[in-house]
Amino acid sequence: MKILNATLVIVFFFVAGKTYGQDFTYTPKNPAFGGNPYNYSWLMSSAQAQNDIQETSSSAYSPYSTDPLKDFSESLNRQILSQLSRQIVAKQFGEDALSAGTYVLGDYQIEVGDQANGLNITILDNKTGSQTTVSVPYF
Repeated sequence: MKILNATLVIVFFFVAGKTYGQDFTYTPKNPAFGGNPYNYSWLMSSAQAQNDIQETSSSAYSPYSTDPLKDFSESLNRQILSQLSRQIVAKQFGEDALSAGTYVLGDYQIEVGDQANGLNITILDNKTGSQTTVSVPYF
């Protein structure tokens, strides 16, 4: 056993004597982080080759890419219909019932009719011709 240990120690000294070490130095590739400035064009072309997002025109990001008057009209119609729906619910479930009749609000024609089981409301969009019917039961 002593011979084996002595042999390992001698081999270790011979191997350790023949090894050389050097300092590890890291150099970044990106010139923005201190790398070689000649790498810029290679890095940029590589990034552009991997980019699959198409650039759109700058007018798409304009706040006025849509017609402001059209947006105003749509907003006003939404507010009117919202107010009408609040009034329908308040009057239908409150003490006063909503009176039957035809109402014209902007692009919408609203017909309110009483039926045996509840209130029938038909909303007709004059611009597109679409029609929606809502039935509110009596309680």
